[in-house]
Amino acid sequence: MTDATVEQPTTDELRAGCSRHLGGHGPRLPAEVLAEVHEVLGDIAPDRYGEGGVVAELEEEVRGLLGKPAAVFMPSGTMAQQIALRVHGARSSRRTVLWHPTCHLQLHEFEAPARLHGSQARPVGDPRRLITLDDLSEVAEPVAALLLELPQREIGGQLPSWEDLVAQASWARSVGAAVHLDGARLWESAPHYGRTPAEVAELFDSVYVSLYKGLGGVAGCVLAGDAALVAEAREWRARHGGTLFAMWPYAAAGLAGLRRRLPLMASYAGHARGIAVELAGLDGVEIVPEPPVTPMMHVYLRAHAEPLTAAMRRLAVEGGIWTWPRAFPSDLPSWQVVELSVGDATMAWSAGEVRDLVAGLLAEARSGPAAAVPAS
Repeated sequence: MTDATVEQPTTDELRAGCSRHLGGHGPRLPAEVLAEVHEVLGDIAPDRYGEGGVVAELEEEVRGLLGKPAAVFMPSGTMAQQIALRVHGARSSRRTVLWHPTCHLQLHEFEAPARLHGSQARPVGDPRRLITLDDLSEVAEPVAALLLELPQREIGGQLPSWEDLVAQASWARSVGAAVHLDGARLWESAPHYGRTPAEVAELFDSVYVSLYKGLGGVAGCVLAGDAALVAEAREWRARHGGTLFAMWPYAAAGLAGLRRRLPLMASYAGHARGIAVELAGLDGVEIVPEPPVTPMMHVYLRAHAEPLTAAMRRLAVEGGIWTWPRAFPSDLPSWQVVELSVGDATMAWSAGEVRDLVAGLLAEARSGPAAAVPAS
C-alpha cells in the first residue's frame, strides 16, 4: 500500500489523540463533567419536563444574575433567540428585526427565523465592523426588535463602548422596538465594562446566555425577560419539541460551570491580553481586537492555508498538541485567521509558550517541518 492510499486521521481522531490543548477548556469526557457536577453541586434533584429540580434552580440563579423577572432553560440558543424575536414581533405586530451581518441567525440558521416565525431580517452596518448609531438611524421602516451580540464573535470578539451600547438601546426604544441580547458570551463580556451581568442586561428586554461556551457545560442556554415573555417562551419551547422529559443533565452541567467559571472570567480575559502582547511581537501575526476585550481574539497569520493547516495537523500527530482544526481564509489570500478562546486549557500555557507555538507553526508553513514541534 502506498502512502497516497493510507487513510488520514479525521479531525476528531487527531483531537482525541492529543494530550495538550490550546483553546477553551479542552475536551471534557462525560466522567469529568459528571465529577464536576457532583463536586460543585453535590446531590441534585431531577426535573420532569423542565419543571422543578436542578432546572428550576438554574433558572432562578440565572434570573437573579441577570436581574430579570423570569427565566427559562432552553436546549439551544437557536431555539431561544428565534422564540424571543417571535414574541417581540407579536407584541408590536411588526416583523423586521435588525442585526449585524455576521449574526448567528443570519449565517448559521438556514433562514429559520423567517421560515418558522415570519421574522424578516434586515442586517445593518458593515460585516467588518460593529454596528453604529448612524447605521441604525438610516432605518426608516417599523422595527420589531434590535438584536445586539456581545461580543461580536465573527469579527474577533469586539465590543461596543458602553456609551454606544446605551445609545443603540435607547434608539431602539425610541422607535418602539424591543432590544434583545445575544449574550452567548455575556459572562465573558461583563468584566470589560466593569459592570455586573445584571447591569448589562438591564439595557435589554430579553437576554439569551449560553451554558456551554465559556462556562464549559454540555449544551443549552437560558432565556430571561419579563414574566409574560418567559411564559410564552415556555409554550413555544413545547411547540419546538424542546420540552424534553428530562433536562437535568444539561442544567446541572451548566449550573456547575456557572458557579465554577463565572468568577474566573476576568482572569481568562487577562491571560488573553497577555497572550496577545506576545503574539503581536511576531512578524506575520495580527490580533483582532488589539487588545482583546474578552477571553477571545482572532489571530491573523501571514501564511498560505494548505501548509499552515498541514503544520497544525503534524503538530497534533507528532507533538500531541491540539491547536486548530484548520486555518480559515481572510480577505487577503496570503493571510489566514484562527480563533483563540481562552479557558481552562489555555490557562495551562504561559503567554510565552503560546508565542513560541504560533511562531513554530508559521515557520513550518513558510519553510518546512523542521521547527514546528516544540521541545517537551
